[in-house]
Amino acid sequence: MNKIVNCKQCGKIFNYDGSKVCPKCRREEADNFQKVKDYLYKNPGSSTQEVSEETEVPVAKIIEYLRQGKLEVKGDGNMILECERCGVPIASGRYCEKCIKDMHDTLSGAANSIKSTIKKPTQSKQKSVAELMRTQHRKK
Repeated sequence: MNKIVNCKQCGKIFNYDGSKVCPKCRREEADNFQKVKDYLYKNPGSSTQEVSEETEVPVAKIIEYLRQGKLEVKGDGNMILECERCGVPIASGRYCEKCIKDMHDTLSGAANSIKSTIKKPTQSKQKSVAELMRTQHRKK
């Protein structure tokens, strides 16, 4: 049975195909991104406002492409994005390299801690079973 949903962008009903956005809006999104990409290829160093005016793609959408890592700001003085964690200027994405490394290290440490916690009860159960068997063997 087909699942019918509303498009998150235009609100129209469509057959759900794994995406929350209808095929028409996905095509428009792809076309808009291609316009921005082509314009930047021909006009490197353009501001988001210039790109928006020339491509008719809203500035917010261009910033979204930057946040998604689809585009990157070139040049040190041209940073318009900030790391969502520490606020330092970044060229693309949501976080700076330092925060990405810090978060990775923190998550890895937490994962390792969970793994060791999970392993410990298993080892202690094995010891308990071994001790129980020794105790029963001694009784015989």
